[in-house]
Amino acid sequence: MSVGIKRLGLAIAAVFAMGFCTLLAISLAIPADTVRERVKAQIEAVTGLDPVLSGKVAVSLFPTGNVRFDDVRLGDQLAGTSVLTTEQLVVRLRFFPLLFGQIEIADINLVRPTITIGFDRDGRSNWSGHIDTLARALQPSPERARSFSEIRITGGTVHLYDAAQKIVETLTNVEFALAWPAISKSFAATGRFVWHDQPIDATLSLTDFVAALTGDRSGLKLRLSGALLKLAYDGSISHRPVLKLEGALSADTASLRDMLRWSSQWTMPPGGFGRFALKAQTTISGRAVALSALNIELDGNVGEGVLTLGGEGRQVLQGTLATDAIDLTPYVSAFRPFTNNEWSRQPITLNGLTGVDLDLRLSTGRVTLGNVKLGRSAVTTNLRRGSLTVAIGESQAFGGEASGTFGLAQSDGGATVKAQIKLTDIDLQQGLGDLIGLRKLEGKGTLTVDLDSTGGSVYELAQGLNGTASLASLKGAVAGLNLEQLLKRFERSPLAVRGDFRSGKTPYDQLTADLRIIKGAAGIEEARLDAPALRLALVGSASIPARDFDLKGVASLVAARDTAPTFELPFVITGPWDSPLVLPDTQALFNRAGAPGSLIDAVRNKLKRGGAPAELPVPPDAQPAAAPR
Repeated sequence: MSVGIKRLGLAIAAVFAMGFCTLLAISLAIPADTVRERVKAQIEAVTGLDPVLSGKVAVSLFPTGNVRFDDVRLGDQLAGTSVLTTEQLVVRLRFFPLLFGQIEIADINLVRPTITIGFDRDGRSNWSGHIDTLARALQPSPERARSFSEIRITGGTVHLYDAAQKIVETLTNVEFALAWPAISKSFAATGRFVWHDQPIDATLSLTDFVAALTGDRSGLKLRLSGALLKLAYDGSISHRPVLKLEGALSADTASLRDMLRWSSQWTMPPGGFGRFALKAQTTISGRAVALSALNIELDGNVGEGVLTLGGEGRQVLQGTLATDAIDLTPYVSAFRPFTNNEWSRQPITLNGLTGVDLDLRLSTGRVTLGNVKLGRSAVTTNLRRGSLTVAIGESQAFGGEASGTFGLAQSDGGATVKAQIKLTDIDLQQGLGDLIGLRKLEGKGTLTVDLDSTGGSVYELAQGLNGTASLASLKGAVAGLNLEQLLKRFERSPLAVRGDFRSGKTPYDQLTADLRIIKGAAGIEEARLDAPALRLALVGSASIPARDFDLKGVASLVAARDTAPTFELPFVITGPWDSPLVLPDTQALFNRAGAPGSLIDAVRNKLKRGGAPAELPVPPDAQPAAAPR
């Protein structure tokens, strides 16, 4: 047995020795120019392309067959420029045909090539002529069966441009292996490249390479995987008469904000735009993109619907989405209207609104916005050239309903805001508290506002606010003040009432207020409160920037509705919205009590220095005045 193995080994060694000797003889017998011309002819026969070999040529046939061409170019047949240049074109020859003196290419390696792919304003590619030639060369023929099956790209650079869309991109460190369709119709490419300083692994396969080149329908699979984006497409492609793709698309990223900044230099508005995932049936026709059976996830919010991207000139993202619940808190987390009970002075940045136009309709069963909880809502969002309009068709808000429009646009002053909102039958304490920090009204009511302003911060918006506001409420209460009880105590003893009036509640049957706002000052056109035993009328204004009151009013006790008052007391309301100070008219109280002028002056001075005294004293000779009838 061992003798047979030794003989077999000697026979194999003899065959290899004979082969090497044959290769050595061939390397001496075949001139380098002949090898070069045969290699060039075979490349042209297989691809139809006619590369210009203007540099040095190095031929090595022993121990393996390799031919290296320096400075190889492929020209643009129309423009006369180069669509491909490579520092070296390395051709590896097949071993066994070489034993018989035949030059057949096994594979080709493009070393440090530069490839330019461009489209002019009419959509014509600089590769159009070469693609037509390549498609004809790839038709079935005897030469196809003997053609090389792999092209490699090493250390390449790809320049992409579109004159119509003003797009210029560059891919560097391109490393790809192209499975050339020698026998089958399919084509595949696997490798990686660097785009915007991020490496991306890529695979691409075409079921019919010739059909894809000629514009007919071909199956297409594409996979891109990088640190910031993963994308997969499985469907078909054609480009006659226009580019068309139909298939399943999926994409996901850990941060939509980082991905958009990386891919398009688009700076998103602050807050949110983190985890993003998308799955949809996709149709791309020309510049129009349609996503149907769409499932989209952003920051934990999941929605279903359809989206389209298209339009003449500037493209618009349109669509309809439905979701069970949506949390908008991440998108306003960086925007805080209040800081230490004051309007925020942080600059408003709206640069992220200019990157896209959209027309989006959203329906949801529940909306969360910070501490604000809304029920079933239908909202339409329209964004055009940085001008955002949100139309609320229906929304369950603060125990009632909300409708209207809200507009936000970038301007020279920072931001321009417009709001036409109607809140119907809402919980006033919750609604006014969450919206403007005013929690003194209890009960249900309807609030209507028509406001506009321009400013660089929330505080500046409050300073420049103009418009109107109205409030109507039935069966509620004013917290922090029991006005009816206070009036009755004043009626009985005008000068024996303690001065802190900020406690209790004032129930009412009806409350109405109409305001006109000019440059942040809300002037009262009419404000009335009606209760079974009480009437109240107010005049004055409230400063929205300072968030304080400067109001005067008259409170009246009545025995019955629509009767003359039994007691009237003027008063003022001053101080911050959260804790205003209510002070009665001391002159009226002293007049009713018949107090001397010296006592009136002393009390007035004390009120100016430190607020109302603990108890207003009554001099022995002062007799309370009779109550008016």
